[in-house]
Amino acid sequence: MRRTLIIALFALLGTRAFAQEKIQWMSFEDAVERCAKKPKMVFIDVYTDWCGWCKRMDQSTFANPVIARYMNEHFYAVKFDAERQDTLSFQGHQFVGVLRPDGRKGSHQLAQALLKGKMSYPSYVIMDNEMRILQVIGGYQEAKQFEPMIHYFGDEAYKVMNGEDFLNDFKSELE
Repeated sequence: MRRTLIIALFALLGTRAFAQEKIQWMSFEDAVERCAKKPKMVFIDVYTDWCGWCKRMDQSTFANPVIARYMNEHFYAVKFDAERQDTLSFQGHQFVGVLRPDGRKGSHQLAQALLKGKMSYPSYVIMDNEMRILQVIGGYQEAKQFEPMIHYFGDEAYKVMNGEDFLNDFKSELE
């Protein structure tokens, strides 16, 4: 009995040690609520269901445990479907999902506002802890490209240096 318990304990510990960390995605509404209670930077992945590069980003860059760990520590990470069809309130405004004249889904008004009308996917919006947009970045990014970008904002280096100087000094944690 004791031996079985010890084996089970080691199996459980071994599974946890090798479990890959994943980004703790949340809804936009949850991020707004959490940010109000415990301020933290917000990272928004604006995607669509049909976007192949969005899916590739999920499978590669966002699945990287180094990226996931850093994102979880420094950001409230949001998945925002640019074609969602609901209504949500943010900063005193109502934003709605828009249907195109042919009845197909159009882009949500909040996605349009966040991306400043440049509707390309995937796109990423980085907001400070007061929900102000700091940067909008478009396009698929490999983990090696993505890592310094999230560190630049997550480490708040953007407050004291330009991006080029930051990149020159940046030390990657990726293998």
